Amino acid sequence: MQFSVYIKALERLQLQIAKSSELCNFDTTSNYFSLKKDEQLKIRSSIFSLGDRLEILKETDHPALIPDISEANSLKYPYEVIFRSLQKLMMDTASSEYLFVEAFFEDGSLFSEVFSDSFSVINEHLDHILPNCCDAICLMLMICITRNYQVKIYSRQIPCLNSYLDKVFMRLWPRFKAVLDMHLHSIRNFDVKTIWENDLHPHYIIRCYAELIASLGQLNCEYGDNQLGINLERLQLELDGLLVRLAIKFRRLKLQNLFLLNNYDMIIGILKEAGMGSDEKELAYFGDKLECNMISFVEELLRDHFGGLINFVKSYVSEDLISYKTQPALSNVEIVIKDFATKWKASLEVMHKEVITSCSNLLCGMEILRAAMAQLLNYYNRLSECVKLIPGGSALNKNLVSISSISYEIRKYSRIL
Repeated sequence: MQFSVYIKALERLQLQIAKSSELCNFDTTSNYFSLKKDEQLKIRSSIFSLGDRLEILKETDHPALIPDISEANSLKYPYEVIFRSLQKLMMDTASSEYLFVEAFFEDGSLFSEVFSDSFSVINEHLDHILPNCCDAICLMLMICITRNYQVKIYSRQIPCLNSYLDKVFMRLWPRFKAVLDMHLHSIRNFDVKTIWENDLHPHYIIRCYAELIASLGQLNCEYGDNQLGINLERLQLELDGLLVRLAIKFRRLKLQNLFLLNNYDMIIGILKEAGMGSDEKELAYFGDKLECNMISFVEELLRDHFGGLINFVKSYVSEDLISYKTQPALSNVEIVIKDFATKWKASLEVMHKEVITSCSNLLCGMEILRAAMAQLLNYYNRLSECVKLIPGGSALNKNLVSISSISYEIRKYSRIL
């Protein structure tokens, strides 16, 4: 079998997913992120999202492609499919040749001399292809395919390809690392002034890299390499850094928190859709970020709608509900109580509408509202308990809204949600 002829035939079948300038070294002017949204979606489905490309790992035992048949049917393939076919043909052909040489000459070491030209042809092909490959998913798939074939060769007890596959692996991994470093460099050096949009919903660049993390995370489950895990941590840290830089472009802390919430929720959704469990580091990391920002957002949300109550409780009422930090004037307490009593229902309604319309994910909005209403109840409970301790406080009881009334109203919103 002339591998050079087969390689040339395979090259005609290669699907050009995207140009290297669209895959790395992003500068927002001549790359993927400057394309129109529909063009972005088309490319994103291939270069950031694993999608159906994962199926190649279930096809490692399939016969090698027959180029004439593929061409006759106008079929094109991403490079990992071509790589798989080439390595499959190499493995099958080399195994047969090795067994023949060992049986006929009773010396398996002669195989290297017989097959050296074929190895050279494939190595030259890879040396030509890999420097121009900037598709991290493709590279990781090729690493997984190579690992798979290493296991198969070992199980067949045919050592003739051990050295060859080791060298293929050593070509792939540094290139993958280099491409991932390009992505990290791009994320780190984005000009947020250029890519920032006055929109609280998930940012399209964050979505792209969330999909890349999810895709590589899926492949890490197949491959199980600690080095890939370390690089995923680097990727998620850089992505989080970009997200924070985008968030601080919003002037108000509440809007910053809401933008972060929407994006963290989207990232978590993408990771879960990729099959990541709660014990996965990536999911745990962004889950913690979501929780921290939810706490901060809830405080800012309540301060907007119940500022008088929040400021009073934080200034005067202790956490243990049994004393004041400093005793306020009775008239000041009365102002807070009456202000709350006159507008709490209307404020709950406005707060509900604000969260529902601002959150990209209804389920996330529901969690925020539950947390906000629980915290509101906590603040008001601290106030009402400490009214009992202030001299003359009993005179204010008639203006206090009962905890049961607030709880009932909160339950109404819970049923709506």
